[in-house]
Amino acid sequence: MITVVDYGMGNLRNVRRAFESLGEEVLVTASGNEVANASMLVLPGVGAFGEAVKRIDDLRLRDPLIHYVGQGLPLLGICLGMQLLFEASEESEGAAGLGILKGTVLRFAQGLHVPHIGWNDVVPKNPSLLFPGDGGVFYFVHSYYAPECDATIATTGYGVTYSAAVQKGNVFGVQFHPEKSEKVGLEMLKRFCEVKDAKR
Repeated sequence: MITVVDYGMGNLRNVRRAFESLGEEVLVTASGNEVANASMLVLPGVGAFGEAVKRIDDLRLRDPLIHYVGQGLPLLGICLGMQLLFEASEESEGAAGLGILKGTVLRFAQGLHVPHIGWNDVVPKNPSLLFPGDGGVFYFVHSYYAPECDATIATTGYGVTYSAAVQKGNVFGVQFHPEKSEKVGLEMLKRFCEVKDAKR
């Protein structure tokens, strides 16, 4: 069962369809209890960091998310969902991310067109279940980015080389939208579904 966190800012329909096309059962929920007791969790996101943090806190989802991660179970953050794994973002001063990963999400430099929209090469940096081979070309839509850090497992570039994907234990994050990245995106989601620790 794939549990997708619904805090009102995710690309829920496409994410759900992508996993269902792989034969997975999907639960979309805003329930803290269902989040805390999930076996595989997906944190999607589209929009502003600060508003996302506010909605997560208003729905009392922060503690269930931290509790879930503390059990060592698989989580996949997508786009804004990946950025929320970090401590903060330049987009929203004072808004506290989940703090699962250390660091601050940054805005692209002046002179670059934002949001960055398009297909980018994703280059694996460290061995990972998500990218066992040469990476691929994935679809991006975002105005902020996570710099390279200890958790970076794949990079891409738009004016600067940055984290296209991160991993800390069984917590994964991808800046791109695998659900919009056609075959290569579905193949990556399938690999996430095969994380062996996804049993309670």
